[in-house]
Amino acid sequence: MPSRGPMAASPGNSIDLVHADEALLVLCKPAGMLAVPGRGPLLQDCLARRVQCIYDDALVVHRLDMATSGLIVMARGAAAQRALSKAFARREVAKEYIAVVAGRLAAPGGDGWGEIDLPLDADWPLRPRQKVDRESGKPSVTRYRVLGYDPRLGSTRVALQPLTGRTHQLRVHLHALGHPIVGDALYAPPEVLAMSPRLLLHASAIALRQPRSGERMSFTSSAPF
Repeated sequence: MPSRGPMAASPGNSIDLVHADEALLVLCKPAGMLAVPGRGPLLQDCLARRVQCIYDDALVVHRLDMATSGLIVMARGAAAQRALSKAFARREVAKEYIAVVAGRLAAPGGDGWGEIDLPLDADWPLRPRQKVDRESGKPSVTRYRVLGYDPRLGSTRVALQPLTGRTHQLRVHLHALGHPIVGDALYAPPEVLAMSPRLLLHASAIALRQPRSGERMSFTSSAPF
C-alpha cells in the first residue's frame, strides 16, 4: 500500500495520496483544483485525470467544488464504483468539513450540534449559484457545531456534517444563516470574500465501508487554515 504523500502523475503534476488498496483510493484535493474535467480545453487538468495517470482503473464516485480542499474518494474498477456510488446514495458515507464563517455564530444548545434544514434548488438566472427554495427545493440538511470564535478576525470556526449532498449545500446553508463562509466568491459579500484568498472550507473526515471487504474505514485531514 503506498504511503501518504505527493506522488508524481506526470512532469510538474502530483497528487496527495492518503490511502490506496485494491478497490479504494482516498486523496486530498487542494483548493483551486477541479475534481473532474470542466468544459473546454483549458479545464481538462483535474484531480481525476492526474490520478488516472497512476491508477488506470480509477473511477469517479463523488466530487468536491473546485474551491474546496480536502478528502475525496475514487473507486478502482466498475464494481467498486457501483458499490461506493450506492453507499453515497443511501447516505451510508459519513463526511465532516471544517469551515470558517463570518461573524459570531451562536453555539447550539443540547449536545452542541445544530441543524440547518432548508430545501435547495438551482438559481437558474445566476448559475451555478444555488438558492433556498421552500416550495420546490430538494430536501437539504446540514448539522453544525461551533468550534471557536476569533474576535480579532470576527469569524467563527465550525464543524459541518452534510446529511444530504446538494450542490453548494454547506455554502448556501451558512449564507442563509447570515454567516457566509470566508472567501466564498459565489455567496459572500465583498468584505467577507476579501478576508481570505481562498474559500475556507475543507473536507476533513470521511468514513465508509471498503467496497470489497465491507470493513469500516475512517480517514481524516487537518484543515490548512
